[in-house]
Amino acid sequence: MLQAAFFKLADVIPIEDAVKYMKEAVVKTYSRKGQKIVDMNLNAIDEGLSALHKVEIPEPWKTADDCKDNKPLVGRNQAQTDYLNDVLIPYGSMSADDIPVSKFTAIANGMIPSGTAAFEKRGIATDIPVWNKDNCMQCNWCSYSCPHGVIRPFVLNNNEAEAEELQGEFVAMKGSKDYLYAIGISALDCTGCGSCQQVCPARTKALEMVPSKEDAVEKAQARFDYLFNQVEEKKLPQNMNALKASQFRQPLLEFSGACPGCGETPYAKLVTQLFGDRMFIANATGCSSIWGCSAPSTPYTVNKQGRGPAWANSLFEDNAEFGLGMTMSMKARRKEIETAVERLVGVIGEEAKEWLASKNDAAASEATGKALVDKCEGVASANEDAKYVIENKNMLIKPSMWIFGGDGWAYDIGYGGLDHVIASGENVNVLVFDTEVYSNTGGQSSKSTPLGAAAKFAASGKKVKKKDLAQIAMAYGYVYVAQIAMGANPAQTLKAIKEAEAYDGPSLIIAYAPCINHGLKSGMNKAMLEMKKAVDSGYWTLLRYNPQLREEGKNPLSVDSPMPTESYESFLAGEERYDSLRIKFPETADKLFKEAERLALDRYEELVNRQKTFDRIIENEGKSN
Repeated sequence: MLQAAFFKLADVIPIEDAVKYMKEAVVKTYSRKGQKIVDMNLNAIDEGLSALHKVEIPEPWKTADDCKDNKPLVGRNQAQTDYLNDVLIPYGSMSADDIPVSKFTAIANGMIPSGTAAFEKRGIATDIPVWNKDNCMQCNWCSYSCPHGVIRPFVLNNNEAEAEELQGEFVAMKGSKDYLYAIGISALDCTGCGSCQQVCPARTKALEMVPSKEDAVEKAQARFDYLFNQVEEKKLPQNMNALKASQFRQPLLEFSGACPGCGETPYAKLVTQLFGDRMFIANATGCSSIWGCSAPSTPYTVNKQGRGPAWANSLFEDNAEFGLGMTMSMKARRKEIETAVERLVGVIGEEAKEWLASKNDAAASEATGKALVDKCEGVASANEDAKYVIENKNMLIKPSMWIFGGDGWAYDIGYGGLDHVIASGENVNVLVFDTEVYSNTGGQSSKSTPLGAAAKFAASGKKVKKKDLAQIAMAYGYVYVAQIAMGANPAQTLKAIKEAEAYDGPSLIIAYAPCINHGLKSGMNKAMLEMKKAVDSGYWTLLRYNPQLREEGKNPLSVDSPMPTESYESFLAGEERYDSLRIKFPETADKLFKEAERLALDRYEELVNRQKTFDRIIENEGKSN
């Protein structure tokens, strides 16, 4: 569109010739993506010419002054406040070249304050979701699937519900007589992808996408700001569904710059809701490092107690080793504090013993750690060990160690390191965002790219099958392994992540993540539905392999996918990365797609047979005992 307008204005060649050349280039470039894409681009050229018109610039604009009356941003502490005003604002206003070097001395070590993305308030959505309380089932699926942590459920008491900002928009909370339920939407952080509306299971949707007019945005934002800042977290009913309950926790990944409808961020967001206040993340370079921390802001944030994920980025080739190094460092530091507490048993007594007994239990170590610190404060002036415990009290809570990265890292460039890490036996969790291509660099083929998929360096369809990373990891026998797809089975995803983190050893979670490089014909707002289609067609298999169960005399392998019930080729036809191959090389596509479907069914049957084999082995072991 802009190119057409340029040639019309520049008049460097006759506009008729320019249009002819542009349209020929469109047909040549986009034919493999289907006639719909070709027609859209041809129409854009025509629109670029027909919509061209002169815009008169008001005369006073020539002497207009820059806006100088913006109030300074206020962070949670002075360090964040200084960073926001000295660095973030100049970056956002395109005046970063004017920042003096002296403003960076506080972050010269490379560390930046968490939670700075929340201050950008980009306001880029053309449409935003509006909640209809009367249609809501209170399932929290909208929050679960939101790629940017924008839409969230809140539990209110009667006093909190009286606020003017809510304007009566709340309902009685299901399963509780004491509380009320409300949905908050941070409209200025929304990208307008519509994923929340698509996953809503209500017969009449409880969310409606409406144009983001100024008054609607201001109203929604004021409501969210009140709910987030003024409503306290509540103790939830014990019988509440685990998936629903998880979404009442604050996501400690919020408002990232990921693509609308991103398939990666919902997984990372969920992990931070479960373990974020004690997480350490080593992140491989790739999409997840870009939406994870693009200077000058980061979406990883802290809770109201000031606790959140500690995040660091490393290279493709060494991120696994980098994460293992972080793990070993934490292990050494905790061993040091454990030694100090052992010496304190004779001084403090019961509190020291209780922490030592619970040090590897997340919830228990936090409770016993607080009691230990209280006791140490009474003797610290005369005891070096007590003083050491107080100075390093953040080591008392069991840390949750994570390594994040995409398939280009895990299957390809960083695979050697990944294999080294899972073989080490150390207690570290690996989460792979499997988009089946190098997403961040434009969609190049990786060893995760399936047979028949078109990608850069595999334009005529990949001729070899996808590397089976899960099977390789399971071969060790002592690695927890899971394949998940949250849009297909949200409960299985939640269970797998919890089991992996609880397992005392290495874990590998491979998460299916639809991506803009896939060319979803239905749109990225249906990324969750695409995950379900992938599982229903047998394209992606859900599984969990838990070595702990084998030690308990139980079957360690659970194939969580049912037998495929949907058409494999229909699933492929819904994505341009496959359909483009059929358009350009129909005979090759038929051959590769049939072979890919056969391999998928073989893989599923092999896993089911292995599960049955474990059942027989365990049954025989029971008889011999």
